[in-house]
Amino acid sequence: MLATIKKLNDVPVAVFEREMKHSPKEVWDYLTENDKLKQWFSELEVKSLEKGGHILFDFQDGNYEKMEILDVKMEEVLEFVWPPKNTVRFELNDKDGHCQLIFKQFLYEITEHTAKDLAGWHVCLQVIETLLNGEEVKDRKASWERVYPKYVEVVKPYLTASI
Repeated sequence: MLATIKKLNDVPVAVFEREMKHSPKEVWDYLTENDKLKQWFSELEVKSLEKGGHILFDFQDGNYEKMEILDVKMEEVLEFVWPPKNTVRFELNDKDGHCQLIFKQFLYEITEHTAKDLAGWHVCLQVIETLLNGEEVKDRKASWERVYPKYVEVVKPYLTASI
């Protein structure tokens, strides 16, 4: 299921919604425990899980981007800066022991790269669910290549719009 872009206070927001047959705690662990986080987004590392804390993005070349955590509520909300100007937010809701995951990317800046980010998040959310299901992660690159052209179309109307 592709993300949709909605406006929230005049800011475009890409919204992904997933229903996972796992508890919010299990999903939370994949978002915040570095050993599990590395399995679906190897460049990220949580350094300080608190509001004002930070997550590191490892460029794999000796350089790092320090991303501030803007909001955190254990097993419910994780929001952080997504460089250069956007933010991402994971919201976890308990639905009879299962997790409703709502992921939002606030698009304060929309560029040609935005579709790549959205396709990447799409695949990352699939990988989290695959790992939680105890299944083998298949060809991530092929999955990304399938959805990327669709996100190019989703983003296209916003490329010329000013925020």
